[in-house]
Formats: sequence, structure tokens, C-alpha cells
Amino acid sequence: MAHSMVEAVDSEEITIKLTPDEALVLSDWLERVQMTGLSGLVDDEAVWTPIHRLAGTLDKALPGIFAADYAERLEAARRRLRPPADDGGESEDSG
Repeated sequence: MAHSMVEAVDSEEITIKLTPDEALVLSDWLERVQMTGLSGLVDDEAVWTPIHRLAGTLDKALPGIFAADYAERLEAARRRLRPPADDGGESEDSG
């Protein structure tokens, strides 16, 4: 029975839906993982296959990654995705 379950899983694809902000921030992070010392996070070479596939799919879906204002778009997306600052914390708005 386990054998037939493995076959079923192998033949199906999984769809992941992301907002444009999520896709942009994830794409940037994946690029840094692939190109820097962050690759030390990957402890199994098999993980690179889905990482490259995901990164390639995001690159194709995000024409803005080649825009002149990419850095500003990325920072705006990061700000929108970050959780709000704690009320008792060090927010610029507290005072």
C-alpha cells in the first residue's frame, strides 16, 4: 500500500499561490541563498532542485525584478509584509 501512495504523490504537482509582495521578497531571498554563503543553510543537495525550480518560476513571473526601481519595489514589499511593531516597543510612532 505504501508503494502505491508514493506513486500517487510523485505524479501530482503542487500549486503555491503568493501575493506579488510575497513573490518579490521570496525571489530576492532565494537569489541571495543561491549566490552567497547563505547556501550553507542547505544541508541536502536534493533541496537545490526545487529551490532552482521555484526561483526560476518566480523570475519568469516577476518582470519587475529587472526594473530600474527594483530596490525601492523590494523595500516597499518588505515593509508591507513585516508584522506591525509591538505597541510597547521601539516604534517611530510611539511617543
